[in-house]
Order: sequence, then structure tokens, then C-alpha cells
Amino acid sequence: MKLTIPVLLSFNGGYLDTAGFLALQGLFTAHVTGNFVTLGAALVMGTTGILSKLLALPVFCGVIILTRWVSYGATAGKWPQLRSMLTLKLMLLIIGAALAIGLGPFPNGDSPAALLTGMTFVAAMAIQNAAHRLHLGTEPPTTLMTGTTTQLMIDIADSLHGLAPEQRAATRQRMGRLSRAIASFALGAALAALLFHTLHMWCFVLPPIVAVITRCIARSTPQAPGGRP
Repeated sequence: MKLTIPVLLSFNGGYLDTAGFLALQGLFTAHVTGNFVTLGAALVMGTTGILSKLLALPVFCGVIILTRWVSYGATAGKWPQLRSMLTLKLMLLIIGAALAIGLGPFPNGDSPAALLTGMTFVAAMAIQNAAHRLHLGTEPPTTLMTGTTTQLMIDIADSLHGLAPEQRAATRQRMGRLSRAIASFALGAALAALLFHTLHMWCFVLPPIVAVITRCIARSTPQAPGGRP
């Protein structure tokens, strides 16, 4: 599979969501609305992590607003928006990894250390979602695969049923993008589970490394200063 920005973002989305869920008492750091489900489970089961799940969505929303404002500043300063966002995300992933390794493990998901670590990762994934929405809108989502899987199955059904000649090329191209997104997300999730089991908090070293590679690819990709407004 060719390493592209969407593929690497999807990998990190699956990886960090799984690693965060395992290390932070069921906290989804990328698919934040999934925390509504785990919040209900925590309330019923009496487990920890209730506060972190309550905070995840407002933190996610707040960081997206801030990221959008920063993008306006990047446009005014003639800086490449996408690369700026990826750099900010990289910095947060490095900080989050350092916090996880230095302060973890987190038996109490509502402890100050767990909250700080979890919200740092949530902020990083918020920036990734904003960057995708603003600059990679034609690509499948990188942190949620439900809609992507649905569209892929629809395209498979249409292909098996028969498509008009003028639709075949576009459908096959879309199916390729969707398949790569799902595969990279699943690979990230599986690898996160494996490395958490073997390395524990040190598993959080990998997302910053992947983010560095993503940033390097973005740097080699031509982009107008300020990116898309």
C-alpha cells in the first residue's frame, strides 16, 4: 500500500483510538462521539473515566474552532495551512506520548494525569479531523469507518449489478480510496492492541513517528501558501 497522507492519517486514527481506549479506561480519542456509549457503560458499571468521556466532546469541538482560527492566520501569513496543522498535531502527539510514558499507567481514568493525557490526544485528533475536512475533503474520513464501509459496500453492490461504462472508472477509483482507508485504519487498530499488550505505555511512541512521516510527505507535496481557505 502506497504511503499517502490519507493512508497515514487513517492508520493513526485507528491506532490512537484503540491505544487510547485500552490505556485510558475506554476513552475514544478520535471517534469522540463513541464516548457517549462508553459513558453510559461507565455510569452503569461504576467504572472510572466518566469525567474524561464528558470532557472529550467539548475539548474536541473547542480545538477544531481554534484550529480553524489558526488556519485564517496561516492564510494571512502566507503559510501552508495543511503542513501547519500537521505540525501542531505532531507536537501534541509528542506531548501526549511523553505524558503517557511518564505518568501512566492510568488505573483511574479520571485522575488529573489521565485527563491531561487523554485530552492531549483528543486535541491531536481534533486537528487531524479539521485538517481532513479543510484540505482532504475528497478523501474518506480518517477516524470513522462506518460511512466509508457503507459506501464501499454500495459500490460493490453496484459493480456486481452492473454499471454504465462512464461510471465504472470513477466507481473503481473511489473503491480503491475507500478500501485503503479501511485497511489502514484496521491495521492501526490491530497494531495498537498488539503493541499495548507488549509495550504498554510505550506503544504511544509510534503515532508521533507516523505523524513525522506524514509531515514529510506533506512537505514534498506542492501546496499554495495558506492552502485552501
